[in-house]
Amino acid sequence: MKVHFIAIGGAVMHNLAIALHKKGYIVTGSDDEIFEPSKSRLAKYGLLPARQGWDTSLITNDIDTIILGMHAKADNPELIKARELGIEIKSFPEYLFEQTKNKKRIVVAGSHGKTTTTAMIMHVFRFLGIKFDYMVGSLIDGFETMVGLSDEAQIAVFEGDEYLTSALDKRPKFHLYMPDIAILNGIAWDHMNVFPTFENYIEQFKIFIEKISEGGSLIYFDGDEEVKKLALNSADNIKKIPYKVHGYFQNKTGFYAATHNRVVPVMVFGEHNMQNLSAAREACIAAGVSEDDFYEAIKSFEGTSKRLQKIKENENGVIYLDFAHSPSKVKATVDAVASRYPGRYIIAVLELHTYSSLNSDFLPLYKGTLANASIAFVYFNPHAIELKKLKSLSKDSVYKAFEGNNLKVYNNSGEMFSSIKALNYSNPVYLFMSSGDFDGFDISGLV
Repeated sequence: MKVHFIAIGGAVMHNLAIALHKKGYIVTGSDDEIFEPSKSRLAKYGLLPARQGWDTSLITNDIDTIILGMHAKADNPELIKARELGIEIKSFPEYLFEQTKNKKRIVVAGSHGKTTTTAMIMHVFRFLGIKFDYMVGSLIDGFETMVGLSDEAQIAVFEGDEYLTSALDKRPKFHLYMPDIAILNGIAWDHMNVFPTFENYIEQFKIFIEKISEGGSLIYFDGDEEVKKLALNSADNIKKIPYKVHGYFQNKTGFYAATHNRVVPVMVFGEHNMQNLSAAREACIAAGVSEDDFYEAIKSFEGTSKRLQKIKENENGVIYLDFAHSPSKVKATVDAVASRYPGRYIIAVLELHTYSSLNSDFLPLYKGTLANASIAFVYFNPHAIELKKLKSLSKDSVYKAFEGNNLKVYNNSGEMFSSIKALNYSNPVYLFMSSGDFDGFDISGLV
């Protein structure tokens, strides 16, 4: 089997390329820009394109399938040639479904918690020796790639992203996975550039529920009114399983998940992670895992990259990094850290990086999200706004949108980090939140 990737350098695309290479496929690819870590990882497997840019000579009749990334545009020369030659073209969501259409598919959807919940399920399956295929949005300890495909697995676990599929297919990715077991963990308006109204955004989740196979299961968070409404109004040919935030408590010895008859030490913390754990539990049980086995496995789950990831800790403080960027994610993450470290000085730093977060109409949704930090820094890069062709922002407008006496706003990262370094607090907790990289600043040097 020979496959060619147009836009091979994407986070999931390069992982799928590696997964197919390891499966024994002949894999080629191209891209007009490839950054780290994709570049090094592709090079490790001999999959890094010989030169940067698009090359129509790579599109030949012996290719079985073209896998098209979202980064590629409709006028891509390789895509045009592939269509002229009549080669099968699939987006990566279409291809993942094709590879797993005869397997039981668990799809984790929602505006927040997708990656962590997916990772929890994967961890439990691996701990118990259950073979499974997977696709998750972050690297996880013990898994070399973010995508895994095999001929032996009878079950697949996918993170269900609602963003668009490809230049040729404007459907959200999670509409293509056709779940047998679906999780809906919460809805909070995101991707304003694609879904201009909240009603339009809600509609995508309604369609997702309609894609559940007949006799399948919808596992939904009944603490979210929008989710609950969608679930209760959905068709009766599926099983509907509500869940709540899992019981928990914390003390000086650690953080614990608790039920009426068991106390389980866990390595993640925060109410939002107890919501994720509860969803993962229901999905694992629906897949045939016993409660006892689930709790024994989840004890050793350490989290995922950039999801409340502890970067460094010593006598000078502790540093966490999180992918949080939408208002609901930011608030949940700040609240979790403040709750876990009572009495400690919490320094929260948020980079506005996505289309939505840099949109002046969306910004007021961030009001109060940083309130539980001792001091909060918000940073945006004017150059990023130009690249996204959005209206310019002023520091004053950002300050007014967030509100709060604990807030400082910067549009120069050097100035902001100078201010952070000048803080003189004993053993603080740093929380950095971004879907970007703070202009490459090494945050680990702060403690």
